[in-house]
Amino acid sequence: MDPDSALNSTKATQIPCQEEDALSPSTALLPFNTDSSDCSNPTKKHTTTIVFISLLLVACISLSAAAAFAFLFFSSASTSSSPITATSFSAETTSRPLTKLKHPVVILISSDGFRFGYQFKTQTPNIQRLIVNGTEAETGLIPVFPTLTFPNHYSIITGLYPAYHGIINNHFVDPQTGEVFTMRSHEPKWWLGEPLWETVANHGLRAATYFWPGAEVHKGSWNCPEGFCMFYNGSVPFEDRVDKVLSYFDLPSSEIPVFMTLYFEDPDHQGHKVGPDDPEITEAVAGIDRIIGRLIDGLEKRGVFEDVNIIMVGDHGMVGTCDKKLIFLDDLGSSIQIPAEWVQSYSPLLAIRPPPSVTPSDVVKKMNEGLQSGNIKNGKYLKVFLKEELPSRLHYAASDRIPPIIGLIEEGFKVEQTRIKHQECGGAHGYDNAFFSMRTIFIGHGPRFARGRKVPSFENVQIYNLVTSILKIQGAANNGSASFPGFILLPSPS
Repeated sequence: MDPDSALNSTKATQIPCQEEDALSPSTALLPFNTDSSDCSNPTKKHTTTIVFISLLLVACISLSAAAAFAFLFFSSASTSSSPITATSFSAETTSRPLTKLKHPVVILISSDGFRFGYQFKTQTPNIQRLIVNGTEAETGLIPVFPTLTFPNHYSIITGLYPAYHGIINNHFVDPQTGEVFTMRSHEPKWWLGEPLWETVANHGLRAATYFWPGAEVHKGSWNCPEGFCMFYNGSVPFEDRVDKVLSYFDLPSSEIPVFMTLYFEDPDHQGHKVGPDDPEITEAVAGIDRIIGRLIDGLEKRGVFEDVNIIMVGDHGMVGTCDKKLIFLDDLGSSIQIPAEWVQSYSPLLAIRPPPSVTPSDVVKKMNEGLQSGNIKNGKYLKVFLKEELPSRLHYAASDRIPPIIGLIEEGFKVEQTRIKHQECGGAHGYDNAFFSMRTIFIGHGPRFARGRKVPSFENVQIYNLVTSILKIQGAANNGSASFPGFILLPSPS
């Protein structure tokens, strides 16, 4: 309301005076002392008018402030739940130009088992620096199922679900040949799809890998070149790995690899031993932050930190496990016998391949009847499926390598064959990727990533297309969305 109009309105409206007893109900309820003598006293009348106008002005100002606060509050609330393109807090509309490098460069970093939320366990100034000045998946990166190390690392690097890239578990059996895949199997026949280092090589560009599952495999145009492809050795200090990557930036510009990987075993190593909530995890996270700081410092000394696109991810999360959360297959004896030789994986992914003489659907039916009978300890925490009847969101059926019977185990529970007396409390992963505990991190920093931007969670199969988009090369067919980079990356200047 305009103050002048308020004043005029007050002057025009005179409330008639009434003679009332001092203790009459109407007088007693008034907020101020309005003695009846005011009606015959001009000075008091004028004072009353001024007080009224002042109160009216204060009320108007308060209402305006409240309205402004409400607008800001609800605008902020609506922003946080709006689509991916509306979550940016950056005014940048295009990618930042390179100042020293002659071509785009991506460093893809994996911190194994870095569960989403670990970054808040302790001071992580270097990781936070990447977050504050980059783009972060606000509620974490979603791994593929099963949430295991090899399947997820190879999904990140190929953009394919495990059923399509072939690495369906950390260990599995080829049903045609009977051969066993282990984490030391480097024969190309196991590793399907086209990993990023191969894609880069196909375009006549240079890639460098300091550890990554599948990098040692000679495949297509990638021959794991000496000096640019390190054979896995877990005893190599993290500092040495970072320093080797930094040394590539001392090469002539045309020889600097356009794509590099860095892999660290922590905090997965500690998580399996002590679970996700132990002080040892906090120490491991602080250690990872220090090593990220070493990388940042080295890039800054070479004047290329703002030119390099750094993508920091994990492969999966971690959840605590303990003896009281066990399910024993031998307890199913009254319903069905499950011999150990049928079982290819117990936990956290139960995988069963019965002999050809046994019908998988009969096994599934009898197992679920026993588990749901109430006679099996913790039986309700395991549900068994024919692989083709698994939830389609898991994308875990289209491969002969996947056994016909898959058991989904509830978070934190484990399956074993028989009861033995042992004490085990630690951590595990591999569970349904819908569990929040299986989420990991995604942080992007560099000229193609907006500063201070938060984006919704997404699956790690999208990362392949992000990298090829940054490098401006044509990627291979994959399960990611071709349009996805447009939601995450700043567009290049036209």
